Order: sequence, then C-alpha cells, then structure tokens
Amino acid sequence: MADHQRIHPVPDPVEPKPDIESQQKPTAPLVPRGSSRSENGHPTQPHPPFQRTIPVQYSKPPKRKNWCRRCLCCTLCVILTLVIIIGALAAIVYFGFDPKLPKYSVDGMTITQFSYNTDNSLSAQFNVNITARNPNTKIGISYEGGSKLTVIYMGTVLCEGSWPKFYQGHRNTTVLNVPLTGQTQDATGLLSSLQAQQQTGTVPLVLRAKVPVRIKLGKLKLPKWKPIVRCRVNVNTLSADNVIRITDSSCSFKFKL
Repeated sequence: MADHQRIHPVPDPVEPKPDIESQQKPTAPLVPRGSSRSENGHPTQPHPPFQRTIPVQYSKPPKRKNWCRRCLCCTLCVILTLVIIIGALAAIVYFGFDPKLPKYSVDGMTITQFSYNTDNSLSAQFNVNITARNPNTKIGISYEGGSKLTVIYMGTVLCEGSWPKFYQGHRNTTVLNVPLTGQTQDATGLLSSLQAQQQTGTVPLVLRAKVPVRIKLGKLKLPKWKPIVRCRVNVNTLSADNVIRITDSSCSFKFKL
C-alpha cells in the first residue's frame, strides 16, 4: 500500500503592507524657516535683513551768478546791436547827405527900454538881429514851436523871447529880428556892476536859445531834436536910445536829444 503522502497546503505569499506613514504627503513645517519659537509656543517673525541708509541728495537751485551772467550777456548783445544799427544809419546819412552844422551870428542889437524902477527892479526891452545859415545841399531844417531865447548878463536873465517858427531850406540864409522883454527884481547890485563894466567899454552878454527842430533828409523827417545855440556877445554899452555896437560875437551849436 502505497504510503500516503501528506500534502500540506502552501500558504499564499503574503504581500507586504504598504507603509501608510511613508505615503502621506509632507506637510509644511509649523515653524517657518528662519524663525524661532517663542516661549508661548508661537513662532516669532524673522528679523529683516540689514539695509544701509543712503542720504537723499536734492538738486541745488540755480545759482544767482548764472542768472546775472545771462542777463549781462543779453544786455551786451542788445547794446551791441543798437550800436551797429546806429553806426550803419550814421554812415548812410554821412556819406549820402554830407551833413553840416548850421551857423548863427548876432549882427545887431537895439535897446528900446533899459530903466531902473523905484521898486529896485530893472526893466529891459531888446531887439536882436540873428542870422541863421543852413549850408547843407540835401538837408532842410524845420524850426518848431516852443523855443526860448534869453539874454544873460553875469548869470542874470535880463530879458527873453521866442525864436520864430519857420522852415529853412537847402543852402538858405535867414535874418531874424527877435523882440525880448524882461524885468529883474532887486537889481541894485546888478546895476552898479553894469555901470562899472560900461566904463571899460566892454559889456559881456550871453544869448542862449533852445529851439526844437526837425531835420528833413530828402522827403524823410526825423524826430524832433532840441539843439542849444549859445552866443557870446560883447557890446560897448547897455543904454536905451543909444547906438549899441557889437565888438565881438561867437556862436556855438549843440544837439541835445
């Protein structure tokens, strides 16, 4: 009889159980990195990184010197431009019109009144003959209103009047008769000095005229100018109804803008 063989069942191979803990997903740490836990169990905030403070630099306002330099440069440029323009105009007038100054002379003088009054005042009435010459061939002179002609002795005005208003053409000579009147207060000292001066035979007088004029260049009239005519005249006496003889006379002419 055959031996019965005992067949032991072979157990199924046991599969290893997966490690549950190893399959769990990692979680974020309770304490952030770079921080530490306080005594109460709460994490403390990390210290901020050290940053170096850089001082703020503000732009400086423009210096006053720069502004002054610009202003000075602009002023110089304007002045230079004006000088160039005036120089160009002067050259055109000089070479194109050949300007010459007018000439004046005192040719005669009569005295209709020259009296000392009871109130120590001196009354005077003169008639002065003045010759005005325009030697220019292309320039005319227009004498405007508002003129003033005075006769002065030792700094004191004896009488005054007005220069007549007229137009003087090219190469023209005009003889003017200008009446002058005046009264001087407190003239005792003046009369004494005048009497002593008359004994020498020479009485110095000054005729001063302020006459607004306009120069005419061809058909162009320039703006009004104010020339001053000054004449030094020596006469033999200052007496009414006497023949006044002019021993010396010289006149000058100056333009004043």
